[in-house]
Amino acid sequence: MSTMRNSVLLIGRPGTEPEVKSINNNNKVARFRLAVDERRMNANREWVNNTQWFTLVAWGKTAERVERYVKKGQQVAIDGSLHNNEWTDDKGQRHSNIEIWINDLFLMDKARD
Repeated sequence: MSTMRNSVLLIGRPGTEPEVKSINNNNKVARFRLAVDERRMNANREWVNNTQWFTLVAWGKTAERVERYVKKGQQVAIDGSLHNNEWTDDKGQRHSNIEIWINDLFLMDKARD
């Protein structure tokens, strides 16, 4: 297969209100953590819940939509891509993290007051 794709599709709930900042020429960036619950059967045939947290980042018009519509606890679906950030701190220690950059956002239920 010659086609490669970096694609992530998640449905979950933000754990906090999104943090939105204005950068270069009033362009916006929004960042929030998304909780995604999975329910699986363990080796003892018992149902267990597992929550995974993902860091999501939106830019430009998508960040503006996040700022306006996304609220803590509201179910959202996102279509995005993985971005690996690597850096070396002032002590020479290497670090990395993975973020999901949002391409599209879908509100699954109404925002809670």
